[in-house]
Amino acid sequence: MARELLFERTTKSVYRDGDKAIKLFCKDFPKAEVLNEALISARIEEIGGIHTPITLAVTLDENGCWAITKEYIEGKTLEQLIKENPDKMEEYVEQMVDLQLTIHSKTCPSLGKLADKMVRQINELTEVSQASRSDFLVRLESMETDVKLCHGDFQPNNIIVTTDGTMYVLDWVHACLGNACADAARTYLLLCLIGQEIADKYMDLFCDKTDTDRRYLQQWLPLVAATQLTKHRQEEADLLHKWVAICDY
Repeated sequence: MARELLFERTTKSVYRDGDKAIKLFCKDFPKAEVLNEALISARIEEIGGIHTPITLAVTLDENGCWAITKEYIEGKTLEQLIKENPDKMEEYVEQMVDLQLTIHSKTCPSLGKLADKMVRQINELTEVSQASRSDFLVRLESMETDVKLCHGDFQPNNIIVTTDGTMYVLDWVHACLGNACADAARTYLLLCLIGQEIADKYMDLFCDKTDTDRRYLQQWLPLVAATQLTKHRQEEADLLHKWVAICDY
């Protein structure tokens, strides 16, 4: 079977090769980041209780490009299923929240701390003034810390659903230990890009199932938005700037 291109981005491409999925990075992609991604994935596998594709190999091809090979999971992304079955949106979102709560029930001491990562990102933020960065850091310091496993990019497109309904979670490169509501705030912002209805339903279900005050989760939104601006994702820019501009916590 010839390699099948699944998707392509500026810095990486993902191919299917039989029962394997190969993430091929561009030639100049940092070696340390590739190895770190593979290491994080391996540590998630060791935790147990979370379905995720098994990492099989890290290789360097003849063109000097690094690649991570994993098992290929046959199925559809949760995003595809929501688009194909809009009448089941609430059911899918509830399954997604339950899956995220399973992740949050785990910990992995070898992973970095989300709070430390957010401090670094806020200090790197060039889109706002020094005074605003200082305000964000003060606010972040006042928030509760935790050591729950946070995916960092938990969204329907990173969940593969097999024919028997098993959900596999992909792309753990941003995984850290931290406050679950910070992770949920990131998911909420990502869902806003799909639609406000699904984002609000997600927030309602997450807060109900975790007995969290909606206002507390909302306090994380400007902080998470500020850190995400450092990734310079054009499709997120307008939404993130909107939340960063909210200074009345």
